[in-house]
Amino acid sequence: MPPELARAVEEAARAEGTTFSAWLAQTAAHRLKLEAGRQALEEWERENGPLTKAELAEGRARARSSLGRTSAASAERKSA
Repeated sequence: MPPELARAVEEAARAEGTTFSAWLAQTAAHRLKLEAGRQALEEWERENGPLTKAELAEGRARARSSLGRTSAASAERKSA
């Protein structure tokens, strides 16, 4: 692992009150869940056709709600 990445991980782990390895494990688990979701969506679309714009908008709204965000604008501000 590049030293600058290791330092960033160490800082992130410290900020969350966890260990380096626990932070990596949590991040890997999160990434694997995201990938499983992407694969499930691709499979669903292969079987049922692409999601409509309305379905995509509803999915995004549900995701924002589950993350405690109320709008796309607030999500953009938090990621900036």
